[in-house]
Amino acid sequence: MRVVSLLPSATEIVYALGCEDALVGVTFECNEPERARQEKAIVVGGCDTSGMTPAEIDAYVRSQLASGGELYTLHEDALAALDPDVILTQDLCRVCALPTGTVEDALDHLGCTADVVALDPYSLDDVLATIEAVGARLDVATTAAELIAGLRRRLNAVRDAVAGRPRPDVALVEWVDPPFVAGHWIPDMITAAGGRPVAAHAGERSAATTWDEVRAASPDVVVVAPCGFGLAGAVEQAKTVVAELPGVPVWAIDGDAFVVRPGPRLVDGVEALAFVLHPDAAPPLPTGRVERVG
Repeated sequence: MRVVSLLPSATEIVYALGCEDALVGVTFECNEPERARQEKAIVVGGCDTSGMTPAEIDAYVRSQLASGGELYTLHEDALAALDPDVILTQDLCRVCALPTGTVEDALDHLGCTADVVALDPYSLDDVLATIEAVGARLDVATTAAELIAGLRRRLNAVRDAVAGRPRPDVALVEWVDPPFVAGHWIPDMITAAGGRPVAAHAGERSAATTWDEVRAASPDVVVVAPCGFGLAGAVEQAKTVVAELPGVPVWAIDGDAFVVRPGPRLVDGVEALAFVLHPDAAPPLPTGRVERVG
C-alpha cells in the first residue's frame, strides 16, 4: 500500500500507527516527526508566512480566499509519480489544507484511482475516531485500537486528577490580530482538562471575535494557541492578549503541537491545559509546552 498524507495531523497518525514505510508523500508542513518531510516526497507546497505578522497573515489568507485563489499548491506531477493507493485529506478548513474536492479534481485529471479518505473531526471523540478510520484503511485496526485505548487511559487519568475541583472559565485564543476564539475539538479539551470553555464554539469552526467580546466572557484564564506557531510564537502573540485583558492570567501553549492539529498529541494538550488550570493536581510537564506570559 502506498499512502500520501495531505495533512500534518494525518502524517502524525500514520507514524503513530507504525505505518511510516507505507507513507510516500507528505506536505511541506508535515513536521511531526520532522524526518517526514525530509524522507518523503513533498506533494503540497504553500506560502512561507514565517516573516509575516499575524495581521499580515490574516490579510493574505482573506485576500486569497476572496479572489478564489488557493492557499496551497498541489504538485500534481509529484503526486502522479507516487501512484498512491490511499490519500488522506480533509474538508474541515481551507486555511489548514487542500480540500477534498481539489484533490479529487486533480486525481480525475491525472487518471489516478487512489482512495481519498477525508478526516474531518469536530470533537475530541471525533479525533480518536479518525485514528480508528486510518487504522482500518491501512489494515492496522488492532494497532489503532491499542493506540486509542492508551490515549483514553491518559484522558481518564486527567479526569480523575481534576475531579471535584472548581472549574475556571477558560478562553482559548487561536489568533490575536484579529482575535479568533476556539472551536472544533478545543472546547472539549478544555472541559477534559478541568476547565469551562467560554467565548468558544464547541463542534463548530473557530470564529473571529473582538476583544470586547472576549472581555465580556469574563475568563479566569486565557490560553493562547495560535495556529501555525510553536511555543515561541505563542508567547509573542500572548503579549497582545496581556495588553488587552490586564489582570487576567495569560498562558501560551505550543498550538501546532498540542492544540490545533487533530492528532494523538491533543492528549498531550489536555495534560498541558490541566497543568495550567490545576497545577497542584496535574503531573509536571516536559519543558517547551506551556509558558506563563501575564
